[in-house]
Amino acid sequence: MSTGFRALAAVAAWIAVSILSGCATSPTGRKQLILLPESQMSALGAQAFAQMRQSEPTEKDPSLNEYVRCVAKPILAVSGSSIPSEQWEVVVFKDDSANAFALPGGKVGVNTGLLKVAVNPSQLATVIGHEVGHVLARHGNERVSEGLVAQGGQAALGALLEKKTGRQEIFALLGLGVQVGILLPHSRTQESEADEIGLKLMAQAGFDPAQSMELWKNMGKQSGGSPPEFLSTHPSHGSRIEDLTRLQEQVRPLYLKAVSAGRTPGCKAP
Repeated sequence: MSTGFRALAAVAAWIAVSILSGCATSPTGRKQLILLPESQMSALGAQAFAQMRQSEPTEKDPSLNEYVRCVAKPILAVSGSSIPSEQWEVVVFKDDSANAFALPGGKVGVNTGLLKVAVNPSQLATVIGHEVGHVLARHGNERVSEGLVAQGGQAALGALLEKKTGRQEIFALLGLGVQVGILLPHSRTQESEADEIGLKLMAQAGFDPAQSMELWKNMGKQSGGSPPEFLSTHPSHGSRIEDLTRLQEQVRPLYLKAVSAGRTPGCKAP
């Protein structure tokens, strides 16, 4: 048996074992490939977040920071995360793009540009809930796991665990700046799944889930319309609004229950 053939066989065996041993289920019941321990994902998330804090300017306005944390805290409190809500780090970045993200290890970033589109607390909660949904569904771990299998496995895993990967590669694996590629259809699945999880979180936290549709209408106006859905890792704004509308019947009772229990965050935009 040639050296090349043995190497290919070893890679194939590693991939097969990885797929069999890494099977998991997302919060919505979808099968996933999860290879890394959550402790390692938390370390990667913390590493990426620290690099962002060093390289990107942060908002210093205390009232704006307090507002974003006011929206994030009740969502984190009902998330069921193993990290207590008060231990999550929530940072506002001075960036005009309407975006936000959450990373394993209890990290949330919100751009100031998002606050021009998410014009009330429930709309901001839509985005933060969605990003926390990515973390709860272990989408970062899933993306890293699929990337490792695609790269042939053990050597790539060793480089990742020994932190030999670069800043941009880590960011991409964690979902920060994912480009169109072979995992495109699956990325759309993750986005839709995070929408569903986030909608339930915001409703349980006492934010009006009906505002999720208004948020994406605002996004559509700001972007001047979406690119064709088949060219985007995210569902088109129209598809997203349709899905969120369909889910309202499920989440409205959660919202009404939260309100009746006195869970009304009362956050006020500065």
